[in-house]
Amino acid sequence: MTSLLQPQEPSPGRDAPPQWRAFLEMGFRPLYLGGCGWALVSVWVWVFAPGWLTGTLGGVLWHAHEMLWGFIATIAVGFLLTAGANWTGVNPLKGAALGALAALWLTARAAYLLPGTTAFWVGAGADALFFGCAAIALGRAIYRTRNQRNYGVPLLALGLGITHVLYVSAAAQGDYALVLRHFHSGMLCMAIVTLLVARRVIPFFASRAVPGLQLPMHTRSGHWQLAASVLAAAFGILQWAVPMAVALAAAGAIALVQWLAWRPLAVRKVPLLWILYAGYGALGVGLLVAAAQALGWVVRTAWPAHVIGVGGFSVLIIGMATRTALGHLGRPLKTDRCMVASFVLIVLAALLRLAALWPSPATLGLLHASAGAWVLGFGLYLWRFAPWLIRPRADAPGGGRQIIRPIVKPMS
Repeated sequence: MTSLLQPQEPSPGRDAPPQWRAFLEMGFRPLYLGGCGWALVSVWVWVFAPGWLTGTLGGVLWHAHEMLWGFIATIAVGFLLTAGANWTGVNPLKGAALGALAALWLTARAAYLLPGTTAFWVGAGADALFFGCAAIALGRAIYRTRNQRNYGVPLLALGLGITHVLYVSAAAQGDYALVLRHFHSGMLCMAIVTLLVARRVIPFFASRAVPGLQLPMHTRSGHWQLAASVLAAAFGILQWAVPMAVALAAAGAIALVQWLAWRPLAVRKVPLLWILYAGYGALGVGLLVAAAQALGWVVRTAWPAHVIGVGGFSVLIIGMATRTALGHLGRPLKTDRCMVASFVLIVLAALLRLAALWPSPATLGLLHASAGAWVLGFGLYLWRFAPWLIRPRADAPGGGRQIIRPIVKPMS
């Protein structure tokens, strides 16, 4: 976000061997690896082996929870912990502490798959600690350095944890209407995080990647957008449907106005950019769909969740997890065929999943095709990045490859 990267082509050479110290150097390393791996595994299990889901949090409740908090929010935490180091000049979490955070995340993923209420509450507690510890780590770095622009970020990380606790508590009670309400609250909290980050990074990345392209940051509209999103979340908690719909529509409309102002056709030949544009545009549309549902115009509750979650969050994630990993791993900001193929497959998976929401004889086939594209897309990401995530930076001393390091300036 604030790294002014000046990449060169690396000289030939071997990568350094895997190293625990490097793996636990920054939050994105274990959490991108774990989150993207879990995205692949959890969707495969949900679609092709649902009989394996024998835990208390089973069926669609497990699927919804693991996609939002187990995958999407996990990647967000990994990004925020890494971006926090750029914003403040202080790495919020590394080494044994980061390893402990990753262990909490792994404990939760495994516990939900085990039968019995004890395993369920172990998983719920581990996830709550995961988000709480991440919020504390971010807060220590941001508040101690008086990084006022990002004072709300730790609260958003804490909000992800609170909505998780509310969701699993409602699931334990068997109150499915309440479960759905808390799931929507979690989605809105994640939407606020995404809008905050994406509105900053997309024009920043695009202006530096495309010669002559100067894009507005839309700071003022971004503030209005965040305010509308926060109001939507508050109205949702109060169950005020019409004000919530108005706030959601405002946030979505602002996102689409920003998207158009960022000149999407200018980045069509740059995969690291068009994938971010695709996700941000889908997020804007998804917020409008959510507004329509709040007014009762969309009957199926799955529509907003999948337009926002699969079309918006997940498409943005594959782009951001590629772009930020390349930058922080000291590698050129260029895509190869493997990376572009993963982008195309995740976009295809999103389109097929939305098509499968329409009741038709092709629904099951579309769902299976979507899951297949999804698994292949994240599989390609892991195949390319897993070997790099567990090794030192390519430009580290003795790393085997040399490029110019990023010039990092703290964000005010």
